[in-house]
Amino acid sequence: MNKDFHIHLVSDSTGETVSSVARSVLSQFEEIDPEEHIWSLVRTAGQLEKVIDGIKENPGVVLYTIINRDLQAKLLKACKNMKLPCVAVLSRVAREISAYFGVEAKDSVGRQHELDEEYFQRVEAINFTLAHDDGQNTDNLEGADIVLVGVSRTSKTPTCVYLSYRGLNAANVPYVKGCPLPENLTSLENPLVIGLVISPERLVQIRKSRLLALHEKKDTSYVDLGAIKEEVLEAKKLFAKQGWPVIDVTRKSIEETTANIIQLYNENK
Repeated sequence: MNKDFHIHLVSDSTGETVSSVARSVLSQFEEIDPEEHIWSLVRTAGQLEKVIDGIKENPGVVLYTIINRDLQAKLLKACKNMKLPCVAVLSRVAREISAYFGVEAKDSVGRQHELDEEYFQRVEAINFTLAHDDGQNTDNLEGADIVLVGVSRTSKTPTCVYLSYRGLNAANVPYVKGCPLPENLTSLENPLVIGLVISPERLVQIRKSRLLALHEKKDTSYVDLGAIKEEVLEAKKLFAKQGWPVIDVTRKSIEETTANIIQLYNENK
């Protein structure tokens, strides 16, 4: 089977939605290695003509999120003539919701990206998270919704960024053996504090890869399995003593960890 093929992602907005859907679906097919062609802000017939020319040059599956009915029809017709699948990724969902609630969807280009209150909340959350990364500005952790604590390389930063995109003020504090934690960390009232743990064996692999990326070849306790086992054990004891919920990130993606955290946060509220 030929693993290489083309997939065209066509959108009248940023292309974020159709790209997310495509990647979620394609992740289920390990034998396929697609080359993505992203066509964003396609809102005129002239722009669509360029897209169709690109599809002709590199034939493949077409996924789209286009509101304009005339542009939809033109794209569908072109793909039909080329005998290529052309799928509207949101139409079925919109139809089902419309039928269930008995209301019509509003045809508004880029509506999901309007600068509404939720958008500005996400921006503020991202700014908060960046300002409270890796133990920074711990004097006002009370302003956080979630505080993650864990040893080095437990994906605290990317998880916090992911949480901030969901509108949550997330901060993270590293647990470093022999270094005191912020005094206010154990007395926070508003934020949900969560401990992140990982298997020592997996942590050794991650840290060694990190050192290689930095062109650092020295053997230190940072990558010593015995030292790491002790470090992880001490962190677990701290989390248990404080009664903080714990998430094992050993076999979890950032998305899975974030989903677990949000579930705990909602339950805690």
